[in-house]
Amino acid sequence: MELIFWVIAAYGMSNILVYGSIFDGIRESIHKNAETNIIIISPIFKFLSGLISCMMCTSTWVGFFMSLFFSPFTAYFGLHPGFGIFFDGMLASGGVWMINSIVEWFEENRG
Repeated sequence: MELIFWVIAAYGMSNILVYGSIFDGIRESIHKNAETNIIIISPIFKFLSGLISCMMCTSTWVGFFMSLFFSPFTAYFGLHPGFGIFFDGMLASGGVWMINSIVEWFEENRG
């Protein structure tokens, strides 16, 4: 049950970061800074711009972050925490992709 809640929490956090109106200003600022040609900051903002535009990408990093508080792979499979963080990111990405695909299917087929 903890695993299901963990994946749903990863979906919620990813959904807020990618689509939530509370982060509209931050996302616009990141996209604007990504278009500048400032050598030092432009690559960082280009990475962040791509990251916050993609549910699968964002959820991978959300999984890494959530792993710092609870790691399903470390808790259930006894993996070393370093490996656990990596696989938790992959778990979050796959779980969020699955939930997001179902949500998008229902949004397209409502009528």
